[in-house]
Amino acid sequence: MNIILGIGGGIAAYKSAEIARILIQRGAQVRVVMTHAAQQFIAPLTFATLTGQKVITSLFSSATADDTFSSSVEHISIARENEILLVAPATADILAKFAHGLAGDFLSTTYLAFTGRVALAPSMNKEMWAHPATQFNLTILRERGHLIIEPDSGYLACGEIGAGRLADPERIADAVLAPVRAQDLDAEHVLITAGPTQEAIDPVRFISNRSSGKMGFALADAAACRGAAVTLIAGPVQLPTPNGVTRIDVRTAEEMRQAVFDHLEAATVIVKSAAVADFRPANASAHKLKKSAMRLSLELDPTPDILYELGRKKGDRLLIGFAAETERLEEEARRKLESKNCDMIVANLVGGDGTGFESDDNQVLLVLRSGATLPISRAPKREIADRVLDQILKLRLTAK
Repeated sequence: MNIILGIGGGIAAYKSAEIARILIQRGAQVRVVMTHAAQQFIAPLTFATLTGQKVITSLFSSATADDTFSSSVEHISIARENEILLVAPATADILAKFAHGLAGDFLSTTYLAFTGRVALAPSMNKEMWAHPATQFNLTILRERGHLIIEPDSGYLACGEIGAGRLADPERIADAVLAPVRAQDLDAEHVLITAGPTQEAIDPVRFISNRSSGKMGFALADAAACRGAAVTLIAGPVQLPTPNGVTRIDVRTAEEMRQAVFDHLEAATVIVKSAAVADFRPANASAHKLKKSAMRLSLELDPTPDILYELGRKKGDRLLIGFAAETERLEEEARRKLESKNCDMIVANLVGGDGTGFESDDNQVLLVLRSGATLPISRAPKREIADRVLDQILKLRLTAK
């Protein structure tokens, strides 16, 4: 797969080096085109070193007296030699140029000569992102069939908080490469739960846990990239919805249970990665409880055991559970596998070494009904997600 990586002039340009690295690691040939403004944030040498190819920085950057003509039409040859044009970051200026056919630099002229797939990952200040002109330009580009990889929300370089931050490099690479990946899950409808639940004590306070939802969202993203229809039931987390995924937001364990069984019929694979609260206050207060010198006692009731119920009703569906433990990992995972009637448990130790809850990495042990175990060493959760799906695919093929 040959990819042109266009880099616009924004602070997020430094993340483009990571995007290039990921694309190359996944087998792509990457040719980098930088705008003049992009070079103010990161040097072309960085990309030349990463890709092993000349970085194009202007329409006439490589021209000599003998090759001025060949250099001046290089944008035509590059447009024909590559299958994907990815621009990350795509600034408001680049979006406007592309939308209206302006061609004043190498990147914009290449765009007009390009006939392959175009993917744009915008990055800018939140007001620039929300401006009607930017949104109008995005509408034009979407209507042309271009993939827009929505920016994340969070802290921006300007010090403000809002939408406009360049999407995570892994998410960008996944979105760009999805159409050329093996669609080995295209026959499956995967139902995934992710994140924590919150059980109210009063209108202000609640019982919850440290689950970030990152593992479940990584699984949803990976499954969608591999062709599955994906329904993601998410507890209260601040994570962007992966491309091609149907998301349902819930808050409590009971709401999650209801959503799971409302969407169970269509599912062929169920992945219960959510960290559902085990208990809820027996009598939540309708008013904020006031602090006093007296000790407060809460009476707790167990929440619904969604995984247990699914184990009794799964039929021929594959049921994958998760176990977050602090000790006796394999023993506890095996107990859960049997008691909940799961086909596989994804188990991990929490509370330690920068993996598990809230981390971007994970290290897990897959415990199978056959008695086998498969350890997966520490890796980004997105990579772990594909390894888990690989094993789910093997279970599906064995079941058939």
